[in-house]
Amino acid sequence: MSLLKAIDTHPSFAPRESGPLPERLVSGNPAFKTWAQDVARGESIHTGVWEATPGEMRSIKGETFEFCHILSGIVELTPEGGEPVIYKAGDSFVMKPGYVGVWKTIETVRKIYVTVM
Repeated sequence: MSLLKAIDTHPSFAPRESGPLPERLVSGNPAFKTWAQDVARGESIHTGVWEATPGEMRSIKGETFEFCHILSGIVELTPEGGEPVIYKAGDSFVMKPGYVGVWKTIETVRKIYVTVM
């Protein structure tokens, strides 16, 4: 087993398709695709590629730390009680445990993610 893992940004395998939980939907009808690519440390670390179509939802991280690198598209994140921040292709950011806010996909977004639970 190699300890070096490349993330395929355009995977050829079928994604898991989903959407936001109804209680988190703010507006629109966003659809999600997830190409999970690696898991480590007993299921506590996940990596892969995620895609979302336009819409708004509440983002609640709980105890999860998430690193994101935007490959394409545009999103606006508004932390609860904070100002909106725009992220686009080439941008990277972290949502720390306890983060609560609104995730608005303006233009279909594709990102690399790393979550640590």
